[in-house]
Amino acid sequence: MKSTILKCLAAMAFLAAAAIPLRLAAQNQQAHYRVINLGNLSGTAGSGNTINNIGWAMGSADLVGNTTEHATVWIYGLRFDLGTLGGPNSDVQWPIKNDHGLVGGWAETADKNLLGESWSCTAFNPTGVPTGHNCVGFSWQWGVMSPLPTLGGANGFAAGANNLGQIVGWAENTVHDSSCVYPQVLQFEPVVYGPGVGQIQQLPNFPGDPDGAATAINDNGQIVGISGTCDVAVGAFTATHALLWQNGAATDLGNLGGQGWNTPMAINKHGDIVGFSDLAGDVSGGVLNANFHAFRWTKESGRMTDLGVLPGDSLSEALDINDEGQIVGLSLPSFRAFIYENGKMWDLNGLIPNDSSLFLIAANGINDRGEITGQACVIVDGGCPLGNNIPAFLAAPRGGGDQDDDGPAAVNITVPDSIRQRLMRRVAFGHLGPERVKTP
Repeated sequence: MKSTILKCLAAMAFLAAAAIPLRLAAQNQQAHYRVINLGNLSGTAGSGNTINNIGWAMGSADLVGNTTEHATVWIYGLRFDLGTLGGPNSDVQWPIKNDHGLVGGWAETADKNLLGESWSCTAFNPTGVPTGHNCVGFSWQWGVMSPLPTLGGANGFAAGANNLGQIVGWAENTVHDSSCVYPQVLQFEPVVYGPGVGQIQQLPNFPGDPDGAATAINDNGQIVGISGTCDVAVGAFTATHALLWQNGAATDLGNLGGQGWNTPMAINKHGDIVGFSDLAGDVSGGVLNANFHAFRWTKESGRMTDLGVLPGDSLSEALDINDEGQIVGLSLPSFRAFIYENGKMWDLNGLIPNDSSLFLIAANGINDRGEITGQACVIVDGGCPLGNNIPAFLAAPRGGGDQDDDGPAAVNITVPDSIRQRLMRRVAFGHLGPERVKTP
């Protein structure tokens, strides 16, 4: 599946060639958001990936040297390192909508993988290089990280969580799946963990699909995710079908015309779903060329609506939606955080103070108070220099009503290639390989 094997050479070439103006200045004197640098652990990179309604921002932050990362929670200005399960890395990636202190994510264990699999977790570690360790889902509460079970295989992954104590994700079984692309070997299936300790329930895939993954869950027990072939256990044809599970049945949400990367990322209490999906033309001769756009799906429409991109971009992802219908994500290849509301996509950098020291790269999570968390880079001498801090941020609404029709004005700031490469791995759910990314 959101992140596993091959070096993303083409992605690097694509990003290295792009030098797109990024920083936007607010069109109006009064900004709509105040922005807080949440800081990092001992390294220079961090990312807020989700935020709950009590204001906990959750994600990951690098340790010194920026070669390993730990799942991190930012609570009212304090940073908490959640540690790992004995391996080098851990992370919180999908919407954790639990307001009672429950956090879910993935963590590497001390055990080495006997099959040499890379698994889904590789795309989220700082280097993008397999560590050789097994990786499983975890639940964290009251200072204790506990491993979540698999379906018999070595690896698992925990994604979204709700207020009922349920966590969704995907887990390997013991089947050697012929649809896997080496080094992935074992089949994996969408699962629900809990609410009881040690509970795991497998969800059905779309008929005919051997593999799948669940990504997010709301308090009504509605679950979204993907199904398809095993592939490399990361996106692409693993996400042939975007699914909604309710009452034990899987419903195909459709797509935007493409055959891969059809990935729901979040669902609110109303059953509104957001994510990203390929447009038509993504497959040529059996080779997948990612061309995804952000989408919104509602039960009223019964179909995906293309939310478009920010001016000058060609790709976008919607990463979260709150109960008010506000949607956040990022637009590519410029790597600009956006908020979508009132039928329009806005560059979040145009809605913060002109003198902010941060350029907002990605808006990953939003809660019902409209607070947004994500990743930013610290501006130095008008730019984001190589090796500079890329911390997690919190953007808090200041009020002031709806956005103005004129929008923001552009100012030149460019994100370095090294940052782009790391972000693209995560955006594209992992190492695409030279045949798996569309180059201009």
